[in-house]
Amino acid sequence: MSPRITAVIGRTFSSVRTSRNFRLYLIGNGVSAIGMWMNFTASAWLVLTLTDSGTALGTNIALYFLPVLLLGAYGGVLADRFDKRHILMLTQASYGVVALVLWALVASDLAELWMVYGLSLASGIVTAIDNPSRQSFYIEMVGEEHVRNAVSLNSAVFTGSRVIGPAIAGVLIATATETETAGIATCFLVDGLSFAAVLIALTAMRPGELHPQKRSTRDRGHLAAGIRYVWATDELRRPLLAMAVVFTVSFNFAVFVPLLADRTFNGDAGTFGLLSALAGVGSFLGAIVMASRVPEPGMRDLALWSVATGVSLMLPGLAPTLWLAGASMIPMGFAIMAFLITGNTMLQLSARPEARGRVMALYGIVFLGSTPIGAPIAGVIGEHLGARVGFLISGAVAGGLGLALLAVHRRRASVSVLGEQVGPEAVSSRGGAGRDAAQR
Repeated sequence: MSPRITAVIGRTFSSVRTSRNFRLYLIGNGVSAIGMWMNFTASAWLVLTLTDSGTALGTNIALYFLPVLLLGAYGGVLADRFDKRHILMLTQASYGVVALVLWALVASDLAELWMVYGLSLASGIVTAIDNPSRQSFYIEMVGEEHVRNAVSLNSAVFTGSRVIGPAIAGVLIATATETETAGIATCFLVDGLSFAAVLIALTAMRPGELHPQKRSTRDRGHLAAGIRYVWATDELRRPLLAMAVVFTVSFNFAVFVPLLADRTFNGDAGTFGLLSALAGVGSFLGAIVMASRVPEPGMRDLALWSVATGVSLMLPGLAPTLWLAGASMIPMGFAIMAFLITGNTMLQLSARPEARGRVMALYGIVFLGSTPIGAPIAGVIGEHLGARVGFLISGAVAGGLGLALLAVHRRRASVSVLGEQVGPEAVSSRGGAGRDAAQR
């Protein structure tokens, strides 16, 4: 093996080599993620079976993420104040309980739509607490040097499980010997039990090998202070605003996938599982590629991946056949994952240690908490205009925003070059303000 290839492999798996705690977490989270994707696939098919409504699909997804919008910032305060590993133990156990309750309801043929809605809301409350601690825990496991690599590898495992989970769920539901609901119930049971893996991993970690971060005090006002800090910091504010637009409008494509399988191509749960799995293949490849990259990402990188996300989201909407639609899921998953990792890493590296939990909580709000706004809109679009139109609209917004961000980046670069050539006294006050903001 050539030294160059060896070096690339070394960079790609650097966080795994250097941190036993992260290795444990990666294995446990990988097992749990397979169950989670089985749950996600089964939940969507259960709602579609109960209602045959795209609007109901959007509503269920919105209820899951609504608590993140309302409570996610407080989850960030908890992450900055308390031991993140202990918080994650509580949240992972809570996820398992919710999944097992859903299994019991479906297996006993008692599940109704309002029950599914209620359990989605309960899972969302757990997510509001879990997400800030989980996102800011990477740097405690591996340190700042390897945080991008750790985020990328965890994303690779998480999305690699997206290939396995939906495929297993689709087979279980489609080949259930009695009814589809029997297969759906099995998916929820597997998900509930899978959380034991990540709990074992968290318990087996060595606290002495963690990289402790400075914690905030228990004084009041940390939530407002965190928001003011992000808004005043250009390196945090600009990517968060850009991600908020893309996440709200373009990242609710999950509503369109079951509709594309069921209504556009007259498929079944197996078709839905296949499309989801192919998107997972693309996401896995995107995460692996991003893990091998060394330079710290900037706004230009985020803009380019926004354009790529927009183009790739349009592909399923234009695909004339099921096979082409399936093939288009791969570049779509790749671009979306690259956009996510780029934005996540920018925030992780730009945030102060004592505020990182609150910064990542705001990331969770724009990523997950935007769903209660975007998912119902996507559901209405999918219900009345069709999945194809939904994909095209989502892609147009992400692509258009990316082009706008590139134009702004070029203008800022031009002003910066002009300032270096002719001196600060020749630069307009507007250009000087922009340069000052970029230096903060």
